[in-house]
Amino acid sequence: MTRVVALGTFDLLHPGHVHYLREAARAGDELHVVVANGERLDHKDPVLPDNQRVRTVEALDPVTAAHPGDPDDVSAPVRRIDPDVLVLGGDQHHDEAEVAAMLEEWGVECAVRRASLAEAEGDAVYSSSAIVERILEEREKRVVGP
Repeated sequence: MTRVVALGTFDLLHPGHVHYLREAARAGDELHVVVANGERLDHKDPVLPDNQRVRTVEALDPVTAAHPGDPDDVSAPVRRIDPDVLVLGGDQHHDEAEVAAMLEEWGVECAVRRASLAEAEGDAVYSSSAIVERILEEREKRVVGP
């Protein structure tokens, strides 16, 4: 049995997340998703609390189990899962070789792959940050008016 792990914040789920998780699931028999601990993030402040993001991800068909990120040790959930394959998102800013070296330091032997980027359809927005910006713009138009 091939155990796959995917990682991310998964704040405000969108079609890009679904694409990533479907592609990651195809890499093995079980897909475990580690949902980043909001307190450890330095690049964004999630809109949804950690437990809601975990439960939402776990409800998706491709996902076998969703795991909260550890507030003290980013390696802990990955080491517990002990994956055979780690799939990075197509838009994640991690270098595969650096991730492989980090996994080796943690004592986790697994392949590192990268999912393809989801192709936008029409005017689709595949970014949680872009979704928030679009909502704020729409609200401002309603408040200010034409």
